[in-house]
Amino acid sequence: MSSSKTPLVEMRDISKQFPGVKALDGVDFTLESGEVHVLFGENGAGKSTLISILSGVYPPSAGIVKISGDEVDFRSVHDATDAGIGTVFQEFSLVPTLTVFENIYLGSELSRGLFIDRSAMVLGAQKLFEDLGFEINVRQRVSKLSRAEQQMVEIAKAFHFKADVLILDEPTASLTERETEKLFSFIRNARENGVGVIYISHRIHEFEQIADRITVLRDGQLIGTVVAKGISEAQLIEMMTGRSIGEVYPKIDRKKDGEIVLSLTNVHAWGVNGVSLDVRAGEVLGIAGLVGSAKSRVWRSVIGLQPVKSGTVTLKGVDVTNAKTRDLIKRGLFYLPPDRKNEGLQLSASSRENLNLSILNRSEIVSRIGLLSPDKKKQLADEIGERVGLSKTYFDRTVSKLSGGNQQKVLFGKGFGEERDIYIFDEPTVGVDMGTRAALYRLMKEITESGKAVVVISSDLPEVMNLAHRLLVFSNGKIAAELTGKDVTEENVLKYFFAELRATA
Repeated sequence: MSSSKTPLVEMRDISKQFPGVKALDGVDFTLESGEVHVLFGENGAGKSTLISILSGVYPPSAGIVKISGDEVDFRSVHDATDAGIGTVFQEFSLVPTLTVFENIYLGSELSRGLFIDRSAMVLGAQKLFEDLGFEINVRQRVSKLSRAEQQMVEIAKAFHFKADVLILDEPTASLTERETEKLFSFIRNARENGVGVIYISHRIHEFEQIADRITVLRDGQLIGTVVAKGISEAQLIEMMTGRSIGEVYPKIDRKKDGEIVLSLTNVHAWGVNGVSLDVRAGEVLGIAGLVGSAKSRVWRSVIGLQPVKSGTVTLKGVDVTNAKTRDLIKRGLFYLPPDRKNEGLQLSASSRENLNLSILNRSEIVSRIGLLSPDKKKQLADEIGERVGLSKTYFDRTVSKLSGGNQQKVLFGKGFGEERDIYIFDEPTVGVDMGTRAALYRLMKEITESGKAVVVISSDLPEVMNLAHRLLVFSNGKIAAELTGKDVTEENVLKYFFAELRATA
């Protein structure tokens, strides 16, 4: 880290007031050249507000911002970009109708004479992704990419502009360990070249690999800035929450000889190359794999979101291959999608209204004359909200205005509108802080120990390894390994990420 006396970024006494909410209250923050500075805190702590001010999304209500000692007054993202600030926001800013290479060069297109040089941009984009170690077709339209692939494009775009300040907001949320390590290598190179990196993540285990300092925010206030080396997970969590939350991952009791409630037999679908597996009641089945391994696609085929080309899906003894999603839900299957904003929630509706959608088939909300009872709907939705730990102050708030963690609680709540036999959680804690994660893990424990079947699909290796009773590792559209007990190690999982045939360790 540079010993320069003038910080690359200096934010002093920053406050931000929104209608009815003080998002930041007198926060100080500095970033040195050649430093990786982590911003840490619960969802809603003020992290995104702070970087949005630095990125020119909106001005502070009070306080000053300096870049290399000069006071700035950003009025737009363009102003911040011109000042050398590159940002990868948690919510993507890609143009879905354009290709990968067109998004990379958007606003800085290469030309040959009077014409845009598309060939040069394709080659430049390919070189960029090769350097990052990301495998992607740069001619592919962004709308056709998975969320993880879109994450790669956002990261590549930020590196393309060679910013002096690089802000990464949950950059590894949809990346596997392999892609994450490639990203970390690039961050280290950027740091060595004097780039200052502001890194936001809820994955504490990442900090020791790249961070120099960590600043903790809570409820819009600065709790403290600490040197990353030597700080423990327990200390950070206590700073973040103001209390000790004990074990993050609960011990989940497994039902012995649980009945098979869902079976896949030689299933082929887009990206899925012959998968056979069983899901058992009272057990957590973990699913791990690289981007493109089919770890999510196979379950999207099960739930009817993409067609099964061949093979059989059996739900509680009934062949449900290519059944409609609505029918599968009625049969007791719940799927929590990885993209809560585009697939899981009605963003313009309140938390209670979103939860109401999950209870419309409940008989108790229908009055004697066949009309829906508003009072009963409210009671049931409120009970679900309380069960998932959603604060009552958020029940009537528009979901789009909630933090990522509270949005995820609402999404989880939709699974409790009716009794389900099987819960499939696809990337259940993307962008969720450690306190909320612990609460969601306790819900998974409660569900599993009540005799339900739980499937956890996750790019977060510690998460899936700590929760699963059985762990299936996917590679190249197949199951490469089934691991249990002491065989569930990071070394084993990573080894099978690159295998092609199923093996039982």
